[in-house]
Amino acid sequence: MSLFVRERRIRFSDCDPAGIVFYPQYFVMFNGLVEDWVNEGLGLSYHGMVIERGIGLPTVHLDADFKAVSPFGDRVRLQLAVSRLGRSSIGLSVSCVGQEAGDLRIRMNQVLVATSLRTHRAIDIPPELRAAIEAFGMRQ
Repeated sequence: MSLFVRERRIRFSDCDPAGIVFYPQYFVMFNGLVEDWVNEGLGLSYHGMVIERGIGLPTVHLDADFKAVSPFGDRVRLQLAVSRLGRSSIGLSVSCVGQEAGDLRIRMNQVLVATSLRTHRAIDIPPELRAAIEAFGMRQ
């Protein structure tokens, strides 16, 4: 299974008064990871897909397990793997792990659905996106 990985430092703005990541901030981080994956991991333009073509990839399902805290200043790795590719949906497994110790902080299963931003209805995954995801999944 191919992984798309981004290293990141936990910022002050990610944290609550206890100095650890406020849990909704993980969802913001993972949303950025998906955008980076489309741009860099798949070699497509997320901006072009959304703005020029009117295709969205909204999240329709999240299942998250929080395992350990991520303190302000910590370095982590955000990881993404494709778990399922359907007609209009993409299943992702995303996680955050400590960069040095490799300890799991959060693991999340996420389902994205290709949609028309004009009708807000599900559409088939565009052929070039499907081909790029299939190619990504075959990398070692």
